[in-house]
Amino acid sequence: MRIGLMVGSDRERERRDRLAGLIADGMAAETAGFSSFWFPQVPGYLDAMTAIALIGASTSSIELGTAVVPVQTRHPLILAQQALTTNAACGGRFTLGLGVSHDWIINGQLGIGYERPVHELRDHLDVLTAAFAGPGQVDIENTGFRVHSPVDVSDTSPPILLAALGPAMLRIAGERADGTILWMADERAIGDYVAPRVSAAADAAGRKAPRVAAGVPVAVCSPAETDTAREYASEVLGHAHFSPNYVRLLEHGDAEDVGDTMAAGDESTVLARLRSYRDAGVTDLAARVIPLGDDDAARRASRQHTQEFLASLGSSL
Repeated sequence: MRIGLMVGSDRERERRDRLAGLIADGMAAETAGFSSFWFPQVPGYLDAMTAIALIGASTSSIELGTAVVPVQTRHPLILAQQALTTNAACGGRFTLGLGVSHDWIINGQLGIGYERPVHELRDHLDVLTAAFAGPGQVDIENTGFRVHSPVDVSDTSPPILLAALGPAMLRIAGERADGTILWMADERAIGDYVAPRVSAAADAAGRKAPRVAAGVPVAVCSPAETDTAREYASEVLGHAHFSPNYVRLLEHGDAEDVGDTMAAGDESTVLARLRSYRDAGVTDLAARVIPLGDDDAARRASRQHTQEFLASLGSSL
């Protein structure tokens, strides 16, 4: 299992410092020896692919990925152009994480229909796959798009991981993408539900074994702080009840919210939990460090302690 970092919107930094701080975080992750660095498309925050392109220009070896970009917010050919450009800026180290997001974001915040998200994803993949096949003409007509346009950006294209929570999405992730990137999935959900389905779909399609990347909150702390850490993670990163897609995924495991998926406690406890994710079939860990403390200084120290422990494990586990 490769060990990487996942970061999110950083409200503790001043707005003027957020982009520069994110680039510095990516550079520090590479220096520390992490295998990958993941950044989500958060509503109203920094654009994920723009930020990843800038990090790519400032690093040389670390994999950089989005986790994830909603397909509904970009025409697939424009998405392909941006992804190919981002991959070029990253020297071929970019991984495009895609998803269909949630109704409360796509419909509630953006006013875009959310009636057939899986069907819409398939239509997007038709165009993306053609555009990623290499420079040349893209001619795709399906129920969502009529595309007849040249693409001449790069000779190499990024792999695609899908945020696959349900059976149809897992099948597509195995058949048409390079695997899945998960959030709010515990070991039982991954081992009994996600990994078998995405692997079977990839095998049936004659594709190589898929990646199973899992976003997992992590906090190295005293045993007395473990419950507080889990509650904080659920409060800041959870609220699964807002998103039926996550609720259905949780039903396949033992977790009730994101805090239950967390690796929290002393070093031995955290290591044991991470190994259990590896044994469930996770190929890539995207550790979301949860800083604890009552003030900025305490949270910085907590974040540094957890990241140093994760880095001490090497780039793989």
